[in-house]
Amino acid sequence: MVQAEAIIETRVQNFMHWLSNREIVPTIVRYQQDAEALRQAGPRARGASAYVSLEPCAHHGHTPPCAEALIKAGVGRVVAACVDPDPRVSGQGLAMLRNAGIKTEVGVCEAAAQSLNAGFIKRVTEGLPLVTLKLATSLDGRIATATGESRWITGEAARRRGHLMRATHDAILIGRRTAEQDDPELTCRLAGLEDRSPVRVVVDSALSLSPACRLYATARQTPTWAIAAADAEPARVETLSELGMEIVMTPRSAAGVDLGEGLRALAGRGVTRLLVEGGARIATTLLQAELVDRLAWFRASRLLGADGRAAIESLALDRLADTPALLRLTNEVVGEDMLETYLTGR
Repeated sequence: MVQAEAIIETRVQNFMHWLSNREIVPTIVRYQQDAEALRQAGPRARGASAYVSLEPCAHHGHTPPCAEALIKAGVGRVVAACVDPDPRVSGQGLAMLRNAGIKTEVGVCEAAAQSLNAGFIKRVTEGLPLVTLKLATSLDGRIATATGESRWITGEAARRRGHLMRATHDAILIGRRTAEQDDPELTCRLAGLEDRSPVRVVVDSALSLSPACRLYATARQTPTWAIAAADAEPARVETLSELGMEIVMTPRSAAGVDLGEGLRALAGRGVTRLLVEGGARIATTLLQAELVDRLAWFRASRLLGADGRAAIESLALDRLADTPALLRLTNEVVGEDMLETYLTGR
C-alpha cells in the first residue's frame, strides 16, 4: 500500500509541477496524468491515498472528470492542497469523492500549491494570464547601446536560463519594434526541450511587420499570434492568416492596442502564464497598467551609460510613493550575471 501511495503521489505531484508551468490545456492534461499515475499503480491504488496539488475536477469536457477516475480506481483517501476555483469544480470534485465514500483532506501546503498553480488560478478568477516580465540589462538598466547593439549583454548561462523560462510558459510576447529590430525566433532551443516552445505573440497594431520576418514566416512550425487593432487592414489580416498566423483583434488605444483586452483574449484562448521579453515600450505599458505579476531581471556586470537604451521608458512619476512596489523573492548568480526575481505589489 505504501508503494502504491508513493507512485500516485510522485506521478501526480510531478505532473502538477509541469502543469503549473504549462497549463494551456489543463483539464485534458490533468486527466491524462492522473490516469497515468493510477495506471502505474494498478490494483495497488485500491485503498491507497492520492496526493494532488489541486482539487480533482468534477465536470465532463474533453475528458471525463478526474474525480471519477479516482473513484473507479478505488482509492481510499485524496489529499488536495487547494480547492479548484473553477466554478465548474469549486468543491464539487471533493464532494463527488466523499459521496463515493472516499476520505478527503484539503489545505495541506495550500500556499505552496496556490503559488504552483498561480497561472491557472489567475486565469480562472480574473480572466488574465499570470504575466512575468523578463529583462536582460546592463548593471545600469540598459538593454542596448546607443546604436542598438544588444547581442549579447548577458552571458551564455543567463541565455540558457531564459530559454528554460520560455519552456515553462504557455506564451511569449514581444512588441513590433523588437520583432523588427531583432528578428528573433522566440523558441526554446535547449537540448531535449525543443518541443516546449511557447506560443509566440507579437503586439502589431497595424499588422505592419513584414510577413518575411522569422516569427511570421515560421508560423506553421511554431504557433504565432499577432495582437492587432480592430481597424487593421483586412488585406493584411488575410495575408498573415494564409501564413498560419492567428490574429487577435482588440480595441485600438492611444498606444496602438488595448493590452489589457489583448491579455484577456490570450487568457480566453487558454494562456495561463505569459512571458514578456520586450521591448521597453511594452514593458512600460504593462507596468503602468499594473498588468505585471512577476519580474525576472538578469543583470550583467557591465555599464552602458546614459546614452544606452533603457529597459523601461518614462513612468511619468513625480513622487517616490507612486513607484511600482516590488517584493524581492530571489537573488542568485547565473554564470557571470545576476538574476533577481520579484513579485509586484498589486
